[in-house]
Amino acid sequence: MVIPFSWGTITWLGTSFFVTKFISALIFAVASLTDLADGKIARKQHLVTNFGKFADPLADKMLVMSAFIILVSLGKAPAWVIAIIVCRELAVTGLRLLIVENNGQVMAAAMPGKIKTTSQMLAIILLILNNVLFAAIHIPMATIMLYICLFFTIYSGIDYFVQNRSVFADGFK
Repeated sequence: MVIPFSWGTITWLGTSFFVTKFISALIFAVASLTDLADGKIARKQHLVTNFGKFADPLADKMLVMSAFIILVSLGKAPAWVIAIIVCRELAVTGLRLLIVENNGQVMAAAMPGKIKTTSQMLAIILLILNNVLFAAIHIPMATIMLYICLFFTIYSGIDYFVQNRSVFADGFK
């Protein structure tokens, strides 16, 4: 959470130079890539644990949600889109907790969820950069990526609930 707040503080200070945006995007990208790296290392070294299966997606959610909330506060992303994303993240986290409570198993991240997280991180980077990479060709890639990310957020949320509907069918303990 330090990284999005650091970026927010840097941006909030009023500096709108490309360099500041680039540094902020780079910091967020490094944080995002370390998430990818730690997962690969854990799988390669056979160090995958139930704690890691639960904590890693939770850390992703904290990084992404705090960055999105800062983007809304800066007027870089529409609040309604981010509200849907935050609600989905909280709902899936609740589902994960129900599964642990009822089945004693930790729900590992599924491929739609991984695609969702990647699309969210890309959208955040593009929004931080304020579409500067695509401005010359007049393509609002940051906005396009945000709506792609919204699609995958909704799709993966539905997928998690459909794949785990037995949690609700069996009732609660």
